Amino acid sequence: MNTAPVPKAIPRRDALLGALNDNATWDVVVIGGGATGLGTAVDAASRGYRTLLVEGQDFAKGTSSKATKLVHGGVRYLAQGNISLVREALHERGLLNRNAPHLVWPLGFVVPAYGLFDQPFYGVGLKMYDMLAGKLNLAPSRWLSKKETLAAASTIAPDVSGRSLRGGVLYYDGQFDDARLAIALMRTLFDLGGTAINYVRAAGLLRGSDVRESKGAIEGVIVQDVFSGTEYTVRARCVVNATGVWVDSVRRMDDPQAQTMVAPSQGVHLTLPRDFLPGDKAILIPKTDDGRVLFVVPWNGHTIVGTTDAPRDDLPLDPVASNADIDFILQTAARYLSRKPTRADVTSVWAGLRPLVKATGETATKTLSREHTILVSRNGLVTVTGGKWTTYRRMAQDVIDTAIQHQLLPQAHCRTADLPLHGANPVGAQPGRASTGATLSAGSSTGSHADATRNTTASPSAHQPAHGTPDSYYGTDLPLLRALPGIDHVLVGASGLTEAHVRFAARHELARTAEDVLARRNRALFLDSEAAVLAAPEVARILAEELGHDAAWQRATLEAFMHTAAHYRLDK
Repeated sequence: MNTAPVPKAIPRRDALLGALNDNATWDVVVIGGGATGLGTAVDAASRGYRTLLVEGQDFAKGTSSKATKLVHGGVRYLAQGNISLVREALHERGLLNRNAPHLVWPLGFVVPAYGLFDQPFYGVGLKMYDMLAGKLNLAPSRWLSKKETLAAASTIAPDVSGRSLRGGVLYYDGQFDDARLAIALMRTLFDLGGTAINYVRAAGLLRGSDVRESKGAIEGVIVQDVFSGTEYTVRARCVVNATGVWVDSVRRMDDPQAQTMVAPSQGVHLTLPRDFLPGDKAILIPKTDDGRVLFVVPWNGHTIVGTTDAPRDDLPLDPVASNADIDFILQTAARYLSRKPTRADVTSVWAGLRPLVKATGETATKTLSREHTILVSRNGLVTVTGGKWTTYRRMAQDVIDTAIQHQLLPQAHCRTADLPLHGANPVGAQPGRASTGATLSAGSSTGSHADATRNTTASPSAHQPAHGTPDSYYGTDLPLLRALPGIDHVLVGASGLTEAHVRFAARHELARTAEDVLARRNRALFLDSEAAVLAAPEVARILAEELGHDAAWQRATLEAFMHTAAHYRLDK
């Protein structure tokens, strides 16, 4: 049965904090508001568990807002022979496309062929990719002639290193907006009766009197309101550590001697104007000179290029892209694009940390796939890390199933495979299908709010804007957004941000700072960092009005945003 939960209003922050004073025990407390934490909380609440999620910063502040914006099976895993992993990811891609058609849509990828055997090699592999997706496949792949390749992606270089373009292969994967999906999951959690609070950090673990091997079993979390400093004691039957690259710090609250579980890796992306990829198809360079994969992707009226993979031995909240990574992306893109991007063309740059899992050697570790790992400590702390956005739902299911197996929770079956996310049309919501028409294609807008309002599609509603346009992510909430004051007052043309979007973010999406609005509720900072900086004072003013803050608060949130924004601006 494809029935969406009834949307519920988001309580005010004081009411959310008041819930932390409730002496009743929660069934599940999730630490971490990224893809895995939000997915785990939604899974738990959908099974009927009383669920709380706490996030020390903002939802998707870390890794989960800095993806390549692809919902994919992993073509490179197919080349490595990881068939079961690809099949699982493709299945999850199909479920997400079905359950959140306003957030996920099909995107065509052109794989150019320059070598004699490139086309048959890629073509056969991508047909297997189609087969592994089964009935949830988005669209079939096909070979392209040289003329068709250039028609599909007009800025592909006609020759590379003396090799002429022979043709290509077209295949389909999913595209999405990672931070907007995170917000939809947060809203879904509330729809299901759960609670989520951002800017509440885990300060310690609560131990009970039941001693296991000289240590008290974990019976909750001590949390702290980041803004006021107030601490709360929250009791729970099951505590889930879903803090991504930061899981080891929470694990050491349980066991100071816990071995390091995560080896972080940094990935960098650049944003370029739409002119570098003016069509509605992406480009995949499957193997660059140093063995990396390079994506050139239309997204929200712009072009994003990435990514890189460099190990880090530290865990900054706002990692900074290195000049080496920036130069690698620009130089590689220049080889494969007929128009050569330079530093002067970059409108934004962002870096994110991936939680790559190391073997811990602990017998309690349960590796459920090559992508994610779940560990249950002797004291009952459930830790999950690794994985990617595409498989967040399956990771969440595995986490709660593991908690049940360890008798931390009573038996209840997973319901999320058929659960529409907040904003999905509750009746007859259909998955997006690949289309040759521009109206269903990512990047088909110029990025202006006016275009976002004019472009509509037939599904799920005749009044919904085209995929990849600024308002397309709101789904059934769109009429509520458009009824707010300031819908015609555009603040950032590049991202379609209006005064109404700021008010909606404050009232319905738990936005608490200027950065929350400009980086995640709207993607202005990721698309055009300069435009985001120019709009920040007005965003701070509107937020202060909505949240009841004074001029001093406006100056503080503006100063904090400017500090973060500096990491997204590239010196020309």
